[in-house]
Amino acid sequence: MVKFTHEETGTLESTWRRAGVDGLADLPAPALPEPGGPLVVLSAHPDDETLGAAGLIHHALRAGCRVHVIVATAGEGSHPHSPTHAPLDLARLRTGELEDALNALRPDGSGAGLLSFELLSLPDGSVAGHLAEIESALRTVARAENTLVAAPYRHDGHIDHDALGTLAAHVCAELGLGLLEYPIWYWHWAAPGRDAEWTRWHTLALDPEAVRVKAEAMKMHHSQVAPLSAAPQDAALLQDSFLEHFRRAAETFRFTPAGLRDSATATATFDELHAGTADPWHFLGNSYEERKRALTIASLPRPRYSTAMELGCSIGVLSRELAKHVDSLLAVDASEVALRSAARRVAETGNVTLHQAVLPHQWPTIDPASQELVVVSEIGYFLASDELDVLLGRCLEALAPGGHLLLCHWLHPIHGWPLDGEQVHAAANKLGLTSVVLHREKDFLLEILAKGGDGHG
Repeated sequence: MVKFTHEETGTLESTWRRAGVDGLADLPAPALPEPGGPLVVLSAHPDDETLGAAGLIHHALRAGCRVHVIVATAGEGSHPHSPTHAPLDLARLRTGELEDALNALRPDGSGAGLLSFELLSLPDGSVAGHLAEIESALRTVARAENTLVAAPYRHDGHIDHDALGTLAAHVCAELGLGLLEYPIWYWHWAAPGRDAEWTRWHTLALDPEAVRVKAEAMKMHHSQVAPLSAAPQDAALLQDSFLEHFRRAAETFRFTPAGLRDSATATATFDELHAGTADPWHFLGNSYEERKRALTIASLPRPRYSTAMELGCSIGVLSRELAKHVDSLLAVDASEVALRSAARRVAETGNVTLHQAVLPHQWPTIDPASQELVVVSEIGYFLASDELDVLLGRCLEALAPGGHLLLCHWLHPIHGWPLDGEQVHAAANKLGLTSVVLHREKDFLLEILAKGGDGHG
């Protein structure tokens, strides 16, 4: 989890603009609500929907859409030490601000769509403990096949935003709905040169009228953008430098098309897969898999590595082979069911540590430049493009000087997932590493890239 406070200066809007945030691609047509169709906007607290999606809401209403906003909490925890406003007072205040802000987004004239909202009044800061109530509310209104859902970015860094965004991703994947994720605190703590995912996102251009009504809606959240009183504990939560991110003439979204999955569904998908059969990928007793494994091990440029990571270890078949060539192996997978099987398979090796994590954002705690070998085998296409960029960036950071990045992927279509093997390897080849092994067959591509430095090479 990213750690930050609203009192920090954070990344300035001018930094994002210099990095090219204004040049992101436009949202594709499937990412926009159909004229007259339904749009559901999820918000963790009053003002999230305004900051991140006010322009989208206004755009949808002008297109005659039915827009329903679900707000999980009343935001009563925004000023926990206020000497003038108790939590109940803040809840009432912010509820009124929410209604005023949404009313400001309604377009004038005939033909405008319908706007409704519901406040679930769940405990501020505890959204993760009340996901069932939010899921029920979402499923009740997201019944039409052409429903588009907008929610906070699932890795926004705020505990409530992350929980809500992840829930939205799960539900949309199950129902086959398109999902737009809007970042809020991400703009505050992320850094353009360090965090790569934003470069794959899209924008919705806002015309002058949309910019105006969004600015008016933001002002309605008085308790957040202005001090509650002169007391230091009542200072404005949203400082002007932070609000600059939301005065752009565009809104930025991460888009997952209807019918595609990504890392948000990894744990449930692969747990279910491994629970149904002990060897869902046919690693055992399959001549193709056995030969590919043998080629992978034979291709290692060094006879032995001190430290290694295997990302996507599944049931540990390759892990057991890698363990013969490394002193210490950290094997990671999203599926707890698969890792239980892997634990039995590597129990006698003595040098394998298993770790459950949904990559790329649940990255294991390791020192930078500490791994002589990183293996990314058959998992790259289970990530969206922005997630793959993050994963590869973290692999690069983890590699020791002279270390090796090994990639091996199936070359046929991967149905229901966003990428294929060719795209995964093309992305890896943009890291600036040196290719030392390249083996291509009709069915798979095996490649080993070396990081420059003073290592073994």
